[in-house]
Amino acid sequence: MTSTDVRTEAEGSGPSGYAAARLRLLTEGAQSGPPRRAALSDLTDGWLAELFAAGAEGLRGVSLVAVGGYGRGELSPRSDLDLLLLHDGSDSKAVAALADRIWYPVWDLGLALDHSVRTPAEARRTAGEDLKVQLGLLDARHLAGDLGLTAGLRTAVLADWRNQAPKRLPELQELCAERAERQGELQYLLEPDLKEARGGLRDATALRAVAASWLADAPREGLADARRRLLDVRDALHLTTGRATDRLALQEQDQVATELGLLDADTLLRQVYEAARVISYASDVTWREVGRVLRSRAVRPRLRAMLGGGKPVAERSPLAEGVVEQDGEVVLARAARPERDPVLPLRAAAAAAQAGLPLSLHAVRRMAASVRPLPTPWPAEAREQLVTLLGSGRPTVEVWEALEAEGLITRLLPDWERVRCRPQRNAVHLWTVDRHLIETAVRASELTRRVGRPDLLLVAALLHDIGKGWPGDHSLAGEIIARDVAGRIGFDRDDVAVLATLVRHHLLLVETATRRDLEDPATVSSVAEAVGSQSTLELLHALTEADALATGPAAWSTWRSALVTDLVKRVSAVLAGDEPADPEAATPTAEQERLAVEAYRTGGPVLALRAQTEPPAEEPSGEPEPLGVELLIAVPDQPGVLPAVAGVLAMHRLTVRTAELRALDLPDGMDGSVLLLDWRVAAEYGSLPQAARLRADLVRALDGSLDISARLAERDAAYPRRRGVVPPPPRVTVAPAASRHATVIEVRAQDAPGLLFRIGRALEKAGVRVRSAHVSTLGANAVDAFYVTTGTGAPLPAEDAVSVARALEEALRG
Repeated sequence: MTSTDVRTEAEGSGPSGYAAARLRLLTEGAQSGPPRRAALSDLTDGWLAELFAAGAEGLRGVSLVAVGGYGRGELSPRSDLDLLLLHDGSDSKAVAALADRIWYPVWDLGLALDHSVRTPAEARRTAGEDLKVQLGLLDARHLAGDLGLTAGLRTAVLADWRNQAPKRLPELQELCAERAERQGELQYLLEPDLKEARGGLRDATALRAVAASWLADAPREGLADARRRLLDVRDALHLTTGRATDRLALQEQDQVATELGLLDADTLLRQVYEAARVISYASDVTWREVGRVLRSRAVRPRLRAMLGGGKPVAERSPLAEGVVEQDGEVVLARAARPERDPVLPLRAAAAAAQAGLPLSLHAVRRMAASVRPLPTPWPAEAREQLVTLLGSGRPTVEVWEALEAEGLITRLLPDWERVRCRPQRNAVHLWTVDRHLIETAVRASELTRRVGRPDLLLVAALLHDIGKGWPGDHSLAGEIIARDVAGRIGFDRDDVAVLATLVRHHLLLVETATRRDLEDPATVSSVAEAVGSQSTLELLHALTEADALATGPAAWSTWRSALVTDLVKRVSAVLAGDEPADPEAATPTAEQERLAVEAYRTGGPVLALRAQTEPPAEEPSGEPEPLGVELLIAVPDQPGVLPAVAGVLAMHRLTVRTAELRALDLPDGMDGSVLLLDWRVAAEYGSLPQAARLRADLVRALDGSLDISARLAERDAAYPRRRGVVPPPPRVTVAPAASRHATVIEVRAQDAPGLLFRIGRALEKAGVRVRSAHVSTLGANAVDAFYVTTGTGAPLPAEDAVSVARALEEALRG
């Protein structure tokens, strides 16, 4: 059905005809994208013109005007109708009656309406007071009535906008910045607002307004396609949800992708991110140009007076071979020859990042159009310039984005295309894969003084997640890619091997430190064997910290830093020739012995709470950052200790960070055994409970008078969870050869109150003894490791271990 067919069907049939034609247009699926938006706008234009004509008979000096998105002809299925009833002020009562004749039919159909009734003078005055009104009027489009009245307003509004541009454009830029601060960046959000987030439809509209001012213009390449893509996604979102929403929620992304004929939700997000990146980059370039023009206008009169009326010449300061700084940007020198200098893009980028200046759009486009490919392997200068760029800190991000916007990054590093704009469906990650890699390099640049080979650290930071563009384990895939890339950019064989090791094992330290028993010699020996040398360990330690800091606040803390540092010290000792200590040789502290003796004498649990603090890693002089609270519990050996303690802590809303359980030998003359639990916990919110309350509840849990399951169920019922995305099911596996003294069972599940209690209860039911537990929570995901043995303290037979893991998984899924 064409727009003409739809409009013909709706003409003369009133609201019901319009509603039927509208429904048919939106549901038949014959049209989509710009043709459907144009058809919907055309259909609505005709209907509103009929309403206007029916109510304005004999009335002069009145017109109906579409403004904002409707004025641009960008009607999505659930868009508001932005309308202005413009009049000359000669008959206000008749105009008010006409407004009712138009507005009420719109409301009767359930359509959202943003309306106003003004004279041209009132419209101009309101626009002068309200920037949003002025932006809407820039897109004014005549619908019906007095065409001259509409044309006069359009001419006046555009003239006002251009005359006031030096004042209004900084206001618009501030408005965009405030909105970006509130809504975040569209190109990185898992649930983005297509309209309000930075790089969204609002920013695209702002760029149109800047162009209308004649003061500056946005880069045109790709901008129209980016805007069209976001509008297409919004259309599909409106159709699949039946709501006027601009937020692309997780639970709706698959349906929207299907509506658009895309493979899956990841493909959808990647297209959204690519569009947002184009708009964001165009915004950066445009606002920079606006600032340059406004500064030059302010300075030019004084310069002309000083130069006797001559035209001022911008100063050019050399930065590197073929690269100069001019007017706050990095540009190519007049003698630069990109077609003869393949290193020039990296040299210019490094110079810009080191100077903290943006790369000129013209310079980047000239290099993209004419520069020759680098030879393989790269010359030493090219590799050095890449390392300089990566080591320049925060300015690296803007410079890298400028190169990427014109396709230079994928020409230098073809493997980059697979991670470009790739979403990460993990709440821990703040960034797409490619931006995370750059953020890691920025973080690594702060740690270069801690390592002997900062160049290897920076390149490893750039490549550590490069395997995420391929199926399977990204560390294994990344190792292969890293070997190839490192060789192409000119590293020698030994350096290539180190970079491959760093990429392959970039998660080794943090995963081992938070999920394994560091007292177990097998743990430390396995890490030492994987790392191979002190220098590689040093690099891996710095890369681990940079990676975690670049991931997001949930991925790194002083507690995790302390665990990783402890592991590094132990591995370093082994690499130096020392043997890892036998875990059974660890002697209890005086406090642990005191608690064990008291537990033996009283026949019940004894508790001690002690705050653990450490100065923050980045600011040693600052306030101590809490590692949590150390909770020591000694209790006579008996069944059900782990689930009882975990359940009591869950009841009191205490989050377990680490947990260790072992039997203590009592002094001579005391028979029996005492279990010692050394846990670190933190309150979810509020203050910590008193130790006496914890002990009282633990006594009741152990003797069976406290039904922990019922108490946790009551709390869940009192605070029902919000509807959201269904998490993937829990997974329980046996980690092969992880320890010589125990069987290691790994649990990966959605974090929830009482999870550790349910795990402990299931392990207790399976008849195994939990020697220690290592708990790690990343965002909404719990990744826990349990060292379990038979009743005699030996590792489980292989078949038994698999059975226990299967039973535990079934219990968690039930």
